[in-house]
Amino acid sequence: MTTVHHLRDVVTRPASTVSIAGVPWPTFKVVALVLGLLVFTVVGVATASAAPAVLSGAGVAAVVWIVSGLTAPAGH
Repeated sequence: MTTVHHLRDVVTRPASTVSIAGVPWPTFKVVALVLGLLVFTVVGVATASAAPAVLSGAGVAAVVWIVSGLTAPAGH
């Protein structure tokens, strides 16, 4: 059901955010987490070992998060 409050939130929230459980997240953070999960999965399947998968997934997510955060427009 659409309410006026919901419509007001949609209008005031910038387009570069994604709502997760009602909390607006900057898109670059969601992309960083998805890329980290993708790398974790690929490395885990390729090596059949948890350690390299976790370390590489976390490393990719952290680098993308930091670099994207530094290059994102102010206010995000």
